[in-house]
Amino acid sequence: MSNIYIETYGCQMNFADSEIVASLLQKEGHSVVTDIEQADYVLINTCAIRDNAEQRIRKRLRELRALQGRHKQLRIGILGCMAERLQSQLMVEEENVSFVVGPDAYRRLPAILQQVRQQGTKASETELSTTETYADIEPVRLGSNGISAYISIMRGCQNYCAYCVVPYTRGRERSRDPETIVAEARSLFDQGYKEVTLLGQNVNSYRFSSNGREVDFPELMHRVAEISPLLRVRFATSHPKDLSDKLLEVMASHSNICKCIHLPVQSGSDRMLKLMNRHYDSAWYLDRIAAIRRYMPDCSITTDVIAGFCTETEEEHQMTLEMFRKVRYDYAYMFKFSMRPDTYAAKHLQDDIPEAEKTRRLEEIIALQGEIALENNRKEIGKTFEVLVEGESHRSKEQLFGRNSQNKVIVFDRGDAKPGQYIMVKVTDCTAATLKGVRVQ
Repeated sequence: MSNIYIETYGCQMNFADSEIVASLLQKEGHSVVTDIEQADYVLINTCAIRDNAEQRIRKRLRELRALQGRHKQLRIGILGCMAERLQSQLMVEEENVSFVVGPDAYRRLPAILQQVRQQGTKASETELSTTETYADIEPVRLGSNGISAYISIMRGCQNYCAYCVVPYTRGRERSRDPETIVAEARSLFDQGYKEVTLLGQNVNSYRFSSNGREVDFPELMHRVAEISPLLRVRFATSHPKDLSDKLLEVMASHSNICKCIHLPVQSGSDRMLKLMNRHYDSAWYLDRIAAIRRYMPDCSITTDVIAGFCTETEEEHQMTLEMFRKVRYDYAYMFKFSMRPDTYAAKHLQDDIPEAEKTRRLEEIIALQGEIALENNRKEIGKTFEVLVEGESHRSKEQLFGRNSQNKVIVFDRGDAKPGQYIMVKVTDCTAATLKGVRVQ
């Protein structure tokens, strides 16, 4: 059997998929190694959400040629969204790639490895599924801290936002049996994990029907939270069009469901939102923000935003800045628009905002968000939070860090605290990104 080295790029869903791949391969007798020099196969799980993500993968493939020069039998496979988008074309453009496997074909990987090794031929498996959820696979926790873990609850997406390639690389939306999700969460808790994050492209639209009974996302959250009050529960990502009061009620009623919601806005302009095919307008979005504040005044809110989408005017850019001022996000993922092949935007719209203008708009959003995040964090000074300790601070071995329910990082002196513990920390200082505090009894 062979040694497998897995590299993962992109979103949390990709990291969760790599853990499924590791499980499938280990069941067939392969070993997952952490030293690339020991590898017979290098599997690169890829992202296609932006062009720079794909360029990063191509750069990595060029770097790996030197390794292949030293290890003549080393084979490289591309998994995930980039494999699905480019399929066999990728093996022509990148000669050192032996196989590509899409997100719904991972069960075929053991056979593909055997084919590539024994027959010396290249292979491509990229057919999307309408049913595959890998619900029966217990993931191998790669690089785990033993404290936090991801659980995929659904696959695919059918929102078809104008800029997004995900529906074309991950297929139609389908939800996983809730019994398998709850069982996986319970197993993780029994193994000592203290936090799980339920993952989906749009978790709010989770629905599973069996024997005439339907389980929706709020009920699933309730079931997972009921496993133990000592198990923290998070989720990502919410779509504003589906964020229900029912979910907010469930979140508010369970102390171990973390008070943090990631709610991508993308733009503050109604015309832009319609052009992006987001299925809500700014009034609806602000209504959902008001609902979050009503049910959970202490809930942190984070977002995604795109600067310089097709035909965006300066006035519409200012609307986005105004949205940031109204909502006052705790954190934001902020990007320039990147045209992706096969999307609605690529087929029907023109990428007409100059790169320099995109950069300027993005820098303005980043600067404003930095000010807001710092102001938000300053309001936390003097407050005491329950913190789940995760590990050593990057800056000092004498300090540890953890996160509160709002997903804010808090750094504090080590003392006798250990990773995996819940402790109380009083905030004494902050930056825009981090809270600093002292442990209290």
